[in-house]
Amino acid sequence: MDRGNTKQEILEASLNLFSVQGFEATSVSRIASAVGIRKASLYSHFESKQAILDAIVKEVLEQYGEHSIFARADWEKDAGNLPLTSDEAVQMIQGQIRYILHDPDISRSRKMLMIEQFQNPELAKLQTKQNYSDVIQYFTGLIKCLIQKGILAEDDPEIMAAQLCLPVSVWINLCDREPDREQEVMELVDRHIRQFFRVYQPKER
Repeated sequence: MDRGNTKQEILEASLNLFSVQGFEATSVSRIASAVGIRKASLYSHFESKQAILDAIVKEVLEQYGEHSIFARADWEKDAGNLPLTSDEAVQMIQGQIRYILHDPDISRSRKMLMIEQFQNPELAKLQTKQNYSDVIQYFTGLIKCLIQKGILAEDDPEIMAAQLCLPVSVWINLCDREPDREQEVMELVDRHIRQFFRVYQPKER
C-alpha cells in the first residue's frame, strides 16, 4: 500500500468515524485500526488528529465548490438555465437532493458538520454557510429571476426563497435519520414545489 493511498484511506476512515461519533470521541488509535495500520504509521502521514480534520475540511470545500449548485450559481450569467415551470423546478431540486443524499462523501461530511457545529466554531461557520447562507442566497437569486421573467408574482424574494427551500432542508435531515423515507420525501418535495408555483402564480391583468 503506497503512501498516497494510505493517506486517502486515513481521510476516508476518519470522515466515516467523525460522521458517526464526532471528532472528539474518535481517537487516533481508532482511526489507525479502521485503516489497518499502526498508530505510529498514521503519524507519518498526519502530524495530529487536527491535521486530519483540516485535510477533510479542505476536501469538503473543494467538492462543495465543484459540485454544489448552491456554490456555483451566478444568476446574471445563468439566467438562461432557469427552471421556468414547476416541472423543471421539481426535476432540478429533486436531482440536487438525490446527489446530496447519495454521494457518500457529501453525505458523511454533512453528518459530521451536524455533529461538530456545537463543538467547533470553524465547522459551525461552515455548516451555516453550506446549509443555510448559500442555499438562501441561491434561491433568492432564483426567485428574483423568476419574478423578473413574469413566472412568479412579485413579493419579498428572500421570504419566498425561505418558504421554498427551508422545508426541503428539514426533509433532507429527515432522510439522514430515516433513509427509508426518501420516497415519501421526494413526493412531498414534488407537491411542495408545485403548490409554491401555484400560490405565486402572477395574477392576470
